[in-house]
Amino acid sequence: MSLQVENLKVYYQTLGGDVKALDGATFSVADGEIMGLAGESGCGKTTLGHSLIRLTPPMRFIEGRVTLDGKELPVWDMEEMNVFRFKKISIIPQYAMNAMNPTRKIGKMTAELLESRRVNAQATWPELKRRLDLVELSHDVLNMYPIELSGGMKQRMVMVLSTLLDPSLLIADEITSALDVSSQKAVVEMLVEFRNQRCCNSVIVITHDISILYQIADSIMIMYAGQLAEKAPTETIIHAPRHPYTQLLISSLPEIGVKHDEKRLSGIPGRPPLLLDPPAGCRFRERCPVAFDACLEPPPFTEVASDHFVACWKEA
Repeated sequence: MSLQVENLKVYYQTLGGDVKALDGATFSVADGEIMGLAGESGCGKTTLGHSLIRLTPPMRFIEGRVTLDGKELPVWDMEEMNVFRFKKISIIPQYAMNAMNPTRKIGKMTAELLESRRVNAQATWPELKRRLDLVELSHDVLNMYPIELSGGMKQRMVMVLSTLLDPSLLIADEITSALDVSSQKAVVEMLVEFRNQRCCNSVIVITHDISILYQIADSIMIMYAGQLAEKAPTETIIHAPRHPYTQLLISSLPEIGVKHDEKRLSGIPGRPPLLLDPPAGCRFRERCPVAFDACLEPPPFTEVASDHFVACWKEA
């Protein structure tokens, strides 16, 4: 396995107590796998992604174990993780278009980034130019400031920078949220090409847009209220989900060619629980149409079929 996560818990410290944003995640990502991570806003997707590479206050590591390519990552220690960032695990951050230093030309900024990782910038330049060709950017961008690039060009440049040292795991956090539809398509296709070209080994794509994951992901993992609900191959999640939350989430998506008067979309009644004091048992219980007495206890995240994991007593 490329990535193995066991019982990872990361809370946010507040004056009112700990917000249980990530509460006991256990999953794996295989070599070469593109795994999508989806769920409602505030479900813990970005917290999970960031906890694998950079824990900053008010985030607080509680417990758990993260192993990448057979080596445990010290995710609880910011300084110890410096050895692994960019070289073994890297991230394309949310709002990546604002991630580049506006006062530096892109070429100079890239050289400074490489030197901070003790990598010879001059020796890396041919590979940098090859990757610019891969994302269809002119080499002239190296002599430009970030403000001179369009949104799509900035996003592609950040993708190049994030993968320049060939990380084993790449985390892409909402990389299409600020782009138009045509740019979205180009960026996600390039993400797949990066994996195919071995610019990275495995990828976690964090997004609320399941339609994007359907195009590129090998598997999809669904989160709800800080916990994992379901993980399965993409076709299974889209066409045969087994967790009630996943079923409702998929049924709320519009279908191409289906008119409103033919099939009216249904939302999910109720609201997610507050994670400062989450309810006991299954966190989806109060919104679930099939909840019963057993749901007063937290369901385990168990394998119900080959590569299909579900946290639901109905499936246990």
